[in-house]
Amino acid sequence: MSLTCRTLADLPVEGRTVLLRVDFNVPVDGDGRISDDTRIRAALPTLRNLLARGARPVCLCHFGRPKGQVVEELRVDVIGVRLAELLGSQVVKFDESVGPVAQAGIQGAPLGSVVLLENVRFHEGETKGDDQLAQDFASLGSAFVNDAFGACHRDHASVSGIARHLPSAAGLLLEAEVNAFRRVLEDPRRPMVAILGGAKVSDKLVVVDALLEKVDALLVGGGMAYTFLAAQGHLIGASLFEEQHLETCRAALEKARLRGVDLCLPLDHRVADHFGADAVAEVCGLEIPEGRIGLDIGPATEAAFAERVSQAGTVVWNGPMGVFEFEAFCEGTRAVGRALADAKALTVVGGGDSVAAIRQLGLAEKVDHVSTGGGASMELLEGKILPGIAALAPE
Repeated sequence: MSLTCRTLADLPVEGRTVLLRVDFNVPVDGDGRISDDTRIRAALPTLRNLLARGARPVCLCHFGRPKGQVVEELRVDVIGVRLAELLGSQVVKFDESVGPVAQAGIQGAPLGSVVLLENVRFHEGETKGDDQLAQDFASLGSAFVNDAFGACHRDHASVSGIARHLPSAAGLLLEAEVNAFRRVLEDPRRPMVAILGGAKVSDKLVVVDALLEKVDALLVGGGMAYTFLAAQGHLIGASLFEEQHLETCRAALEKARLRGVDLCLPLDHRVADHFGADAVAEVCGLEIPEGRIGLDIGPATEAAFAERVSQAGTVVWNGPMGVFEFEAFCEGTRAVGRALADAKALTVVGGGDSVAAIRQLGLAEKVDHVSTGGGASMELLEGKILPGIAALAPE
């Protein structure tokens, strides 16, 4: 199935109550204050589009993991306050997401305002994709817009379910995500380079296998690289290592060889004698001595990876190159981020930690697309069909 969906431009919304699924699952600090409002900001263009066209937007979102129970600290009131501040319009929040209270609240909300309904995961049927709950949601409006890319890999009642009962389309954020990944997956400019990092190789084996069908080069860093290096017989000291996946890594290396894909592993490392923010970085070559832990790629690897990126036509990056939360071990991730920022290629960053890294480095505006969905972007790269997008496929 082609990665396409109906768009907001094609959906008549004027004068209609439009249910808008958004991803407002934002992080909060110990005092319950929002620590990063990126996901709320990402929904603003679609909300402004709906308001400008005379629609009444009704936002549905999840927050945390209440597991089908009402959890007071997971009510979405704090989100409503921040949304109103960012949008500059009135946001009316109700303590229900279905039923008479929600219905009456929507009908009585002032024109030009945005309605925010309560956490949809307070309903047990939400995560089970219950069709009756989807119908209950759908009865609150006359059209549906999905702008929650970060939830599109879930076949949930408020994600894919509502789209089966109402005229529906992708919001501007979801449309941008689909367009970016379609260019990567269906018609990439060559050479195509994928960069994978993160701690565990077990988290990325499926995407490694899928990408080896598509890319010209696969650059591997982070903790996941050490199982690959061990599979080649290299010394990895006390580095993170998943012995049960050695054979799978060997199979991936052989698949890359047979397909003519350059699977590039670290040439050198930044290591330490223990894992911690106070650890002192030492640079070592390919072989890591006993008692040392690899915590970042080294300078030679940075240069080699940057050279690959500079020659690419398309680059997709998922996962940091080291423990970038520790200042002594963030240089590899910084180097990759700078390489993407300087690249002439189409550049797409997908995945929670790599997105956090690119934003932390102040380079998010210098890449072509920064994805809002870690799990969803991973599943797209794995070649999976996402239920939330499939439900919006052109008829």
